[in-house]
Amino acid sequence: MSNAAQRLDDLLSNDLEALKVRSLYRLRRVVDGPQGPEIDIAGRRYLNFSSNDYLGLAGHPALRTAVYRALDDYGTGSGAAHLITGHTRAHATLEAELAEFVQRPRALLFSSGYLANLGVAGALLGRGDRVLEDRCNHASLLDAGLFSGARFSRYPHAQASGIQWQLAQRSARTLVMTDGVFSMDGDIAPLPELARAAAAAGAFLMVDDAHGFGVLGKHGRGSLEHFSLGITEVPVLMATLGKALGTFGAFVAGSEALVETLIQHARTYLYTTAAPACLAEASRAALKLVQIENWRREHLNWLIQRFRAGARQLNLPMLDSITAIQPLLLGKAERAVAVSEQLRDHDILAAAIRPPTVPAGSARLRITLTAAHSEQHIDRLLSALQEVMSNAVN
Repeated sequence: MSNAAQRLDDLLSNDLEALKVRSLYRLRRVVDGPQGPEIDIAGRRYLNFSSNDYLGLAGHPALRTAVYRALDDYGTGSGAAHLITGHTRAHATLEAELAEFVQRPRALLFSSGYLANLGVAGALLGRGDRVLEDRCNHASLLDAGLFSGARFSRYPHAQASGIQWQLAQRSARTLVMTDGVFSMDGDIAPLPELARAAAAAGAFLMVDDAHGFGVLGKHGRGSLEHFSLGITEVPVLMATLGKALGTFGAFVAGSEALVETLIQHARTYLYTTAAPACLAEASRAALKLVQIENWRREHLNWLIQRFRAGARQLNLPMLDSITAIQPLLLGKAERAVAVSEQLRDHDILAAAIRPPTVPAGSARLRITLTAAHSEQHIDRLLSALQEVMSNAVN
């Protein structure tokens, strides 16, 4: 009998080699030190345009202080799931403060955004139900819909008209799931139109606001505030804490009945160890900064305008985005990798995004701006892009 482990390794090695040939092989980089506008990788310092730390809070002293204090009170681990012994006073207080901030009756913490999306779909949907999703939704939303057991359909990207005929088909319950800000394109979903279409058909709308929460809206409440929408139009709101807030985890906010249903039925909540209490305290500190330091959003919006103006002058093939996510469309995966590597020669980090994360032929650089960047950082990026893209064309 042949060696099973060797046979498996042979099969996997062939698959891995095929990824390398197609410029789809992914590598991890070991970062030394905190997130920030500049980071250290393998002894070299890079200007960082690949982070989701949109407000520049991941390394903020106030968050560190909150963690240090919470370690004395709670230790390092939560010890169990929320429904056993893992739900501390820090978690309960954070949930209450998040609910108040997004102006909803209740909020429920999850250990990650992926788990939150899976938990919502699994708790609210089943066989005989229907779930409709934008084609460009994040993988966690797509997996949530597929794993829910409901009938799964996708509609054309950011086209509310694309769901109307699907909504007309009968089902016991229909949930429309969409990103608020699309993570690879940077555009904002047409939430008012989606809400109207869902309401007219008796369906329910869920928004994953991972990339809008803390950033969009006058007060940073996210894409719903950007459109002046509330719980009436969007009954289910999910947002993450590991992006604009600079910490870790996620929450779902909605009515009393929604949150209690998730506590009873969301398997990814029931059977997952709670995030450490020290991270909940860090998130509380970050939420306070979101509310009192409006200058972070104002500065970020100014940098976005400055970058887009410079990109237009250079005739760079940018996708249409007013958010911190600024995709530079390059087409082939090999070209995206090459441009990313050439930028690293200029000590600039901008991640190449390739299939299957984006459709074939739409590989890109996903350039992300943060409130921690300066105007000089933006100008340095534009200068490097001018040189690199000129060489790429020639």
